[in-house]
Amino acid sequence: MRITRHTVPLSSTCPATPGRAVRRCGIALLAAAIGVAASGCREAQSNIPQAGPPTVSTVTLTAQRLTLTTELPGRTAPYLVAEIRPQVNGIIQDRAFTEGSDVAAGALLYQIDPAPYKAAFDQAAAALAVAEANLPALRSRAERLRSLAEAHAVGDQDADDAEAALGQAEANVIAAKAALEAARINLSYTPISAPIAGRIGRSAVTIGALVTAYQPSPLAVIQQLDPIYVDVTQSSAELLRLQRELGKGRLVNGESNRSVKLLLEDSVPYDTEGRLEFRDVSVDPSTGSVTVRMVFPNPDHILLPGMFVRAVIEEGVIDQAVLAPQQGITRDPKGNPIAWVVGPSGTVEQRKIELDRALGDTWLVSSGLEPGDQLIVEGRQRARPGDQVIAVPLAPESGPEAAAE
Repeated sequence: MRITRHTVPLSSTCPATPGRAVRRCGIALLAAAIGVAASGCREAQSNIPQAGPPTVSTVTLTAQRLTLTTELPGRTAPYLVAEIRPQVNGIIQDRAFTEGSDVAAGALLYQIDPAPYKAAFDQAAAALAVAEANLPALRSRAERLRSLAEAHAVGDQDADDAEAALGQAEANVIAAKAALEAARINLSYTPISAPIAGRIGRSAVTIGALVTAYQPSPLAVIQQLDPIYVDVTQSSAELLRLQRELGKGRLVNGESNRSVKLLLEDSVPYDTEGRLEFRDVSVDPSTGSVTVRMVFPNPDHILLPGMFVRAVIEEGVIDQAVLAPQQGITRDPKGNPIAWVVGPSGTVEQRKIELDRALGDTWLVSSGLEPGDQLIVEGRQRARPGDQVIAVPLAPESGPEAAAE
């Protein structure tokens, strides 16, 4: 600011008189000085050029094809489970497997003492032999007496008694065969074999232990781990939302909508994709969610039963998705999302928008913004709705990555 200096002669403004006249003279001189300073400020302000419209940084929104996914927490479960229990009573003579190893279907696991069952089998076989040995003689006698009765050589009662004895002998043979089969089955239960192939856990008994038929606690458990199930839960509200989006046509099923990915407990992606098996047909009333089951290959047994994982399921595809940077979206006092854009005439417009979800550092916009809109991401504080602004593209160094640095 330039101040013009003016010299005011003291003699021309204030006479040299004592007392009150001197005070009046001082006041007059002070007023003259203030007036001179004000005129200098006005002169300096008149020389400052007037500022133009403010400059704002914008991002031009574009439409893109977007595949939507959702992460659901869950746990792994074995594909097949077999709890090994004895079917006969006895003493364990041998354990033929190593705990924690893989066993093949039909492999021997335990051997129960077969001696008493072998003796019962032999006894049943002998009883069958006795019954079968009596059968030919009784059959011949019955046939002979029937012929004699027809010739009236013997009485009909004798023939009937011979027929009854033959029928009883035949029934004894059938009973002996059934007893022999039961003894054979019990004997076959003394070696305990693996019903499925998989990995067997620890053994609950040792050699010499007494086991009972169909006891409640299993001797061991075999679990098939390749492939393996992954059971996750999805809220019924989320399922309804997805069905509505598909019904409106905003989402379309992708070509591989049955393929799913997996994140391990340490957030490392699992290297093999799985497939969606089914969604449960009922909602758990205690949690309000449904169970979704998937199957994943597990040749290296990386996934173990009971492990916590997160499944990444493809929901569908949006052909014309609009993604807006999060730094360009604000909220009004009520918490509703709003966006500031530069209109075709270069004026600022405030729009109410609807957001679907956050994807990284962007928002998926449901409505309110269209492809081609210039979203203001920097400089909002220098403008208000309706103001003329100069829109410039957002420089890469002004992005969120640079701001974080």
